[in-house]
Amino acid sequence: MLTVKRLVYKWIDRRFLGGCSSYNTLDIRKNCRSKLQAREVFAAFNIPHAKGDIFINPYKAVKFARIHGFPLVVKPNVSGFSRGSHFPITGFRELLSAIFLAKMWWPVSVVEQYLEGKNYRVVVVREGIMSVIRRYPPFVDGDGRNSISRLVDRENDLRESMDLFPVIHPIPKDRKIRHYLKKRNLTLESVPADGERVQLFNRISLAPGGVIETIDKNSLAEDNRKLFEGILDHFGANILGIDAIFEKGIEQSCRQQKAILLEVNSRPYLKMHDVPRYGQKEDLTPCYDRLDNLVVQQQDIY
Repeated sequence: MLTVKRLVYKWIDRRFLGGCSSYNTLDIRKNCRSKLQAREVFAAFNIPHAKGDIFINPYKAVKFARIHGFPLVVKPNVSGFSRGSHFPITGFRELLSAIFLAKMWWPVSVVEQYLEGKNYRVVVVREGIMSVIRRYPPFVDGDGRNSISRLVDRENDLRESMDLFPVIHPIPKDRKIRHYLKKRNLTLESVPADGERVQLFNRISLAPGGVIETIDKNSLAEDNRKLFEGILDHFGANILGIDAIFEKGIEQSCRQQKAILLEVNSRPYLKMHDVPRYGQKEDLTPCYDRLDNLVVQQQDIY
């Protein structure tokens, strides 16, 4: 049976986890798999998080929207890399569509309030904050002369010259991008004004062309640093990737702005921290050396 479990885990790891780190025990990973588990810990320790609900019946999500209003986000209760996540949802038609698409990934889904702000991944280890990145959906900045299509080509060429591939992906010109532009009365042939930033998709994940910016971990407000380090202790983990949105920025205390924590990742994808599109590349070698020397039980079992 153990051999079978290991074979299944290898397949799951290769198919869905895409090289994510593995520095936590099986018990810790089990306690971090779902959004519900994270929400329960956040609530128990009075950690700021979005109001939300877990549902199987779509009517429960519709009822939540009627009570709390929009914008909302719908996502699978178990997933990674933003798979199956849809936001910002601004109406009931979008909500029903998002529910259907989220359930293609996982039957149990999450609906929660959505906060417009800056999206971060904070990696915490036993020694403290390891790395902080801000994540962006794919975008281009207009120059008043070139089309969006041409600006995408230039951005992709720049990413290649910076050796960001294959961790960071090129921005595609696929149906999803064209559809997103169409909803904003734009096409790939539209010419943005000089200095105009054009967002090309709503998701901040890497697959549709999202990028990252490194943030100086010493710039975090002290309240925020203690908040993230405390979460690691609450879960008893060796490492966690914590997703959060801050209305004004992570450099300012969460007590002075709207801020919500979204979820914890017991197997954070650390490779993206090594290939920033913006900001300075960090030398994380000492952290990797310490993590690689950990003795982790049942590391190869899902």
